[in-house]
Amino acid sequence: MGFADLSIAEIASDYNLPVEEVCRLCDRLGIAYKHPQTRLALEDAKAIMAYIMAQRQESGSDG
Repeated sequence: MGFADLSIAEIASDYNLPVEEVCRLCDRLGIAYKHPQTRLALEDAKAIMAYIMAQRQESGSDG
């Protein structure tokens, strides 16, 4: 498994989310991390971003 050049903090910044929210998402998805600067495995980063995008699409289709 390769590593993405992204940390939890960078994903939070890229998606305009609080770092704490991305950490909670990691917990929900079972993604291990030690701190917000933890570099993520490629598959983990992709899972987080896919989840965020799916949530945004769901909330955008409500109105």
